[in-house]
Amino acid sequence: MTTSNASWRSAFSVYAQPRVLGMILLGFSAGLPFSLVSSTLSAWLADEQVSLSVIGYFSLVGIAYSIKVFWAPVVDRLPLPLLYRLFGRRRSWMLLAQAGIALGLFGISEMDMHLHLQEVALLSVLIAFCSATQDIAIDAYRIEAVVAKYQGAMAAMYVFGYRLALLVAGAGVLYLAEFVSWKTAYQAMAAAMLVGILTTLSIAEPEHDADIRAKAIEEKIESALGVDKAMPVLASFLKWFSDAVVSPFVEFFQRNGKTAVWILLLIGIYKISDIAMGVMALPFYMDLGFSKKDIADVSKIFGFFMTIIGTSLGGMLVVRFGIMRPLLLGAILAAATNLLFAALASTKPSLALLAGVISADNLSGGIAAATFIAYLSSLTNTAYTATQYALFSSLMTLPAKLIGSFSGDIAMSFGYHVFFIYSTIIGLPAVGLVILLMRKEAANVQT
Repeated sequence: MTTSNASWRSAFSVYAQPRVLGMILLGFSAGLPFSLVSSTLSAWLADEQVSLSVIGYFSLVGIAYSIKVFWAPVVDRLPLPLLYRLFGRRRSWMLLAQAGIALGLFGISEMDMHLHLQEVALLSVLIAFCSATQDIAIDAYRIEAVVAKYQGAMAAMYVFGYRLALLVAGAGVLYLAEFVSWKTAYQAMAAAMLVGILTTLSIAEPEHDADIRAKAIEEKIESALGVDKAMPVLASFLKWFSDAVVSPFVEFFQRNGKTAVWILLLIGIYKISDIAMGVMALPFYMDLGFSKKDIADVSKIFGFFMTIIGTSLGGMLVVRFGIMRPLLLGAILAAATNLLFAALASTKPSLALLAGVISADNLSGGIAAATFIAYLSSLTNTAYTATQYALFSSLMTLPAKLIGSFSGDIAMSFGYHVFFIYSTIIGLPAVGLVILLMRKEAANVQT
C-alpha cells in the first residue's frame, strides 16, 4: 500500500470514531424541531383553514435562530443548578433544551388550532428558543469534543443527521398526518426527541481547559470597567458581563490582530454565491417546465445523497490536507457550479440534465459546508466556544440573505442565464479572501 493510500485510509477512518458517529444523532436532534415550527407547522395550519396572513406571522418564530448570539454568553458561562453537577456545562444545556422541545411539541399536539391559536404560537416560540439554545450547546460540544482536524468529519455527520431529521419532520410528518392525524404526528416527533436526550445522556462531557491568555484578558477588562470598585451587586453583574460578553470579542481581535477583519469579511461572504443562487433555484426549475413531482424526486434522491457524499468528502479532505486548502476548493466549487445552472438555462431541459446539475451543486455545497464549519470551529477559543461560534454562524448568513433578496429582481431584469453568471461572479471575492488568508498564514509560519 502506498503512503498516499494509507493517508486516505487514515482520513476515512475518522468516521469510525464514536464521538464523530455520535454527531449523527445530535444532528438529528438539532434538525427535528426546525421544520416543525416552520414549513411543517404551516402545512398543519393551512390544513385547518387558518388564514394565510396568520400563517405568515408564524414564520417570525424563526427569528430565534438568527439572534441566538444574544443569549449564547449565558449558555457559555451560566451553570444550571443541579444539572451542571450531574452532566457538565454542555450536556446540561442540551438536556434542558431537548426537554423543552419535546414538551413544546407534545403541547402543540394537544391544542385545537382554532380555539387555542395564541397558545400554539407561544409554544412555537418556546420550541424555537429551545431549539436555538440546543444548537448553541451542540456547536460548543462539537468544537470542544475533538481536535481541529476532525471538525470537518464532525460537521459532515452533523449535516447527515440534520438532513435526515428534516426528511422525518417534513415528509414523515405529512405522511403520518395524511394517514393518521396531525396530533399523532406531532406526538411522534415529541417522542423522537428521545434520540437527542438519550445521546446526550450517553456521551461524555468534553474537557474544559483553562486558557491563561483569556483569563488575563478578562482581568484587564474587569479592571478597565472598575469592577473592583463597584457595589457588590453591580460588581457581580459587571464581572459576568465583562467575562461572558465583552471578553470573547476582545480575545478574538487580540488573537488575530489585523487579520481579524479579513476573517470576519470572509465569514460574511463565503456563502453569498450559494444562498443567492438558492433563492431562485425552485422558481427556475418550474419555469423550465419541470413538474413539482419531478423536482421533488430529483432533489430528494440526488440532493440528499450528494449532499451527504459532499460533506463526508469535505470532512476527509480536512483530515488529509488541513482546513485552508479544502476551504478554497469549496469556495471555488460553490461559485463554479452555478455556471452549470447558466448552461441549463440555455439548453433544452431534460430530467437527466437537471439531475446532473443538482447532483454537482449539492456535492460541491456539501464539501463547502463541511470545510466552512470546520474553519469556523477552528476560529473559536474554548474559553468562549458557544459565544464566538454563535457570532460566526449569525454573521455567515446575514449578508448573504440581504444580497439574496435582490435575486428575483436580477433574474426578472436580465434572465436566468445572466443571473447564474452573476451568482458565480459574486462568489469570486470569497475565493480571493481564502487565498489572501492562506498567504498570511504561510507568512506567519515562516516568521
